[in-house]
Amino acid sequence: MTGFRTLLYKELLRFWKVATQTLTAPIVTAMLYLLIFGHVLEAHVQVFPGVSYTAFLAPGLVMMSVLQNAFANSSSSLIQSKITGNLVFILLTPLSHWEMFSAYVLAAMIRGFMVGLGVMLITLWFADLSFVAPLWIIVFALLGAAILGTMGLIAGIWAEKFDQLAAFQNFLIVPATFLAGVFYSVHSLPPFWLAVSHANPFFYMIDGFRYGFFGHSDVAPLTSLMIVLVFFIVLSSIAVTLLKRGYKLRH
Repeated sequence: MTGFRTLLYKELLRFWKVATQTLTAPIVTAMLYLLIFGHVLEAHVQVFPGVSYTAFLAPGLVMMSVLQNAFANSSSSLIQSKITGNLVFILLTPLSHWEMFSAYVLAAMIRGFMVGLGVMLITLWFADLSFVAPLWIIVFALLGAAILGTMGLIAGIWAEKFDQLAAFQNFLIVPATFLAGVFYSVHSLPPFWLAVSHANPFFYMIDGFRYGFFGHSDVAPLTSLMIVLVFFIVLSSIAVTLLKRGYKLRH
């Protein structure tokens, strides 16, 4: 496990040395979302009985921050290594594809958790959050961060230029996150967009995560867990296969 630990340490150090950009900036962004949307809609929207809109919004922002930063960490690391050419020093080591996968995804999860924890601590000043089912919170946070870390790994392997990676994030990750019910309940949507939301795996991550706080959700948490777990298994299989074959890495 020496190679795994070394690569993990390298990935952790990579984002920690620029913590202002990788940790502080997304926390400030989430705080601005909370202040703006909470101030504008607090008196006009109530999704769950007895739950203020700001309290409803807070878990969604926490999970959104976890997901987006987990994706950003693994994807940016690989594309930077490919473009600068230092990826060869990782490929020359006797690291197995499972060790590479585990190190990149675990580092992405840690960054996502750090940002999510920072957002959580800030939202506690503005919203009265309850923790009805903390186990569900942990489970969905773990799976969500792992899924986005894996998606970031796939995107980093596939992309050959920064603009390709930006397209992956801007046209897939960001829309899927915003259409997952971060700022609203999907049951307030017209039938077409409701069906689109139910086809979006990000929705089940956020809905299950929010259930852990309030005991309310749009979909049964066990159903969400099964969907998210299957999605993680499929993505992990793809990512490990790409690493094993050296797709767009060994050429």
